[in-house]
Amino acid sequence: MFESIDLALVNWSRAQFALTAMYHWIFVPLTLGLGFIIAFMETIYVRTGNPEWKRITKFWMKLFGINFAIGVATGIILEFEFGTNWSNYSWFVGDIFGAPLAIEGIMAFFMESTFIAVMFFGWGKVSKRFHLTATWLTAIGANLSAVWILVANAWMQDPVGMRFNPDTARNEMVNFWDVFLSPSAVSKFLHTSTSGFVLAAVFVVGVSAWYLLKKREIAFAKKSMIVASAFGILSSIMLIGSGDSSAKTVATAQPMKLAAMEGLYEGTTNAPLIGMALITDAQDKPLTRESQAEFAMKIEIPSALSFLAYGDFDAFVPGVKDLVLGNEEHGIMSYKEKIKRGYEAQQTLMAYKKAQKEKSPEFAALKAKFNDDTWMDNYFKYFGYGAYYDDDPETLEANAFKMVPPISLTFYSFHIMVALGMWFLLLFMIILFLIYKDKLADNKVILWASVWTIPLVYIASQAGWIVAEVGRQPWVIQDLMTTSRAVSQIDTGSVMITFWLFAITFTSLLIAEVKILTKQIKIGPKKEGGKQ
Repeated sequence: MFESIDLALVNWSRAQFALTAMYHWIFVPLTLGLGFIIAFMETIYVRTGNPEWKRITKFWMKLFGINFAIGVATGIILEFEFGTNWSNYSWFVGDIFGAPLAIEGIMAFFMESTFIAVMFFGWGKVSKRFHLTATWLTAIGANLSAVWILVANAWMQDPVGMRFNPDTARNEMVNFWDVFLSPSAVSKFLHTSTSGFVLAAVFVVGVSAWYLLKKREIAFAKKSMIVASAFGILSSIMLIGSGDSSAKTVATAQPMKLAAMEGLYEGTTNAPLIGMALITDAQDKPLTRESQAEFAMKIEIPSALSFLAYGDFDAFVPGVKDLVLGNEEHGIMSYKEKIKRGYEAQQTLMAYKKAQKEKSPEFAALKAKFNDDTWMDNYFKYFGYGAYYDDDPETLEANAFKMVPPISLTFYSFHIMVALGMWFLLLFMIILFLIYKDKLADNKVILWASVWTIPLVYIASQAGWIVAEVGRQPWVIQDLMTTSRAVSQIDTGSVMITFWLFAITFTSLLIAEVKILTKQIKIGPKKEGGKQ
């Protein structure tokens, strides 16, 4: 089955892309949220005319600029890797995946680069309102960049709006709006962008708390915390709402990911949602039909998973074994059947290409299959599963279980993300309450908690992407192409070398950013006129 696949090449290519993506996502979310926080602060300055708000805006704008400049480098490398390391993927779906990336470059990045110059260098050179407009457009432009990247990623998780062309063996876009406005794309953008808003709010709150602990810039810190905490509460509420819609789209498009997120082996009605649990090592062993969910401890919310996934407390939520082995009662096709159908679709494509080349009389009948919506829905829909086909029934079943994503990693990442998200909301509420009571400056416990929440929010942000990407394995395009089939046929050694080069480069960039940010934070906001 996997004789022609260099697993070392696949693993190193995955590691390199994961490295680049995770480093890139260290920089991006702060840009998404901090841009809007700055815009709100400058709006207050323009409306009130209070120079203190101008000073506050300029300080956070400086930190925004440092983060933005360093984050651009990782994003450029990430896009190049699609061509260098994932050329088979780029060939198979480049006509669809390339469109959002092209729009991002033409529209969103142009918008950012145009107005960011005015935002940084336009103070005193343009009117207050024009400068404020540039600040808002910079913030909007940063998020528009995220829109198109996230639309592309959502399409990989839930491929819609396309048609397979057997002549070129490529998928082609037939409806742009189906791709752009799919439930997966909408929920992914809302959830990811609002997570960036929350991260930025925590960052501003944490840095401001440090000033209060040092008894410096008291008024500046409190004003910053009021804006950031209010923004953080609104963003957290949006984050929870978008998380609910994300869960529903995952339940429909990627039920195996949902099962892994909850460590759910046996499907059930009135499925409980795990609030806290310790999973055992048994779930990291090779899976079989005898495997069972094992927890050292578990706290559950009755029927909550059924409601979260389907909006019905009595709904049936399929588990890992329901999806792999099938469940006739609930109309769930087994992975084994999907593998067989995917293999037939692959064989049909090979026969089609052969008949086309040889001008065989079978060509017309084979072409008709690819024009038949029923056949496409029943067979080509599972095209990627064919990579796991084997004539031996036992091997076929073992291969089907290999298609289950890493359960422990997905499970813990999901629950860490959720638990920390609830803490961020609580922290914002506590801070606003203490500011209202004028007791924040003396509450060192909350101030130190705010400072140490900064690394926690980055952990939550990374955990969210682990759920999204690890939870969908082995797919690079859900149901259509496995990760192992998407890699470029290049030398494994060259991927290893570039992995370590990128690791050194990105780590150096991160260290540089942290040093520059901490230096500027220690210097603090400048007085009007340029003096400290």
